[in-house]
Amino acid sequence: MEINDLRIVVTVMGFVCFLGICAWAYSKHAKDGFDEAARLPLTDDDLPVHNGRLEKEGKANG
Repeated sequence: MEINDLRIVVTVMGFVCFLGICAWAYSKHAKDGFDEAARLPLTDDDLPVHNGRLEKEGKANG
């Protein structure tokens, strides 16, 4: 096996992996997880606010 044969095999394997990732990303099975991740910035953190500052673990940040 020559070095060029190895390069061809690696290139083809990389392309097949790329196509697999694309198929997974656009599948209906992955859509639910992506929709949930897209809503994460809009969810409440439920952190208590004291004097205009957020508190974490009972200590005021600032």
